[in-house]
Amino acid sequence: MGSWSEYIKFFIVLFSIVDAIGATPVFINLTKNLDRQKSRRSAQIAALTLFVVLIVTLILGETILNFFGISIASFRVGGGILLLLMAIAMMHAKMSSVKHTQEEAHDKEDSDTVAVVPVGLPLLAGPGAISTVIVYADRYQSLFHYCILGVSILMVSILTWLILRGSFYISGILGKTGINIVTRIMGLIIAAIAVEFIANGLKQLFPLLGK
Repeated sequence: MGSWSEYIKFFIVLFSIVDAIGATPVFINLTKNLDRQKSRRSAQIAALTLFVVLIVTLILGETILNFFGISIASFRVGGGILLLLMAIAMMHAKMSSVKHTQEEAHDKEDSDTVAVVPVGLPLLAGPGAISTVIVYADRYQSLFHYCILGVSILMVSILTWLILRGSFYISGILGKTGINIVTRIMGLIIAAIAVEFIANGLKQLFPLLGK
């Protein structure tokens, strides 16, 4: 079992990577033709998709890595590089193409499944969030550890639902500038975590670096 500070850190990092506030402009654009009730329903489905994807990742992530013969050290380095790319895009107040592309938006713009793809996956539950869950899950092998991570994922999903549900209000209050500031701050947090992932992964791959 890890310390409570580690679990708080996981929650903050995961919330930053999901970046529900930064995703509100995309969500508004993709649901602009829906009435208020359907828009709220889309927010609920998107948050549920996020929760399901990350919980499945928490349970099966390490098994999938073992199946493909990928070490957690290699995954830490790869995941760290991925997070760093996302962080750089966020610090420029841009939506990283790792999470979402314009083609995905246009392909699903008039689809009933817009809440699942591309909003839930990969906009919210993108490669960065999935990588983070797998890396943190590997730290301890106990039921309590997994339960705490699961509760953190649930809390992030609930907050994401509330943010998307009130996306029009949040966008109106913060404006584009406010959303960009929040996105940049979260990008800075993710960049620091990314460097930590890469450093720890390299130490595992090359033990001499840790001496």
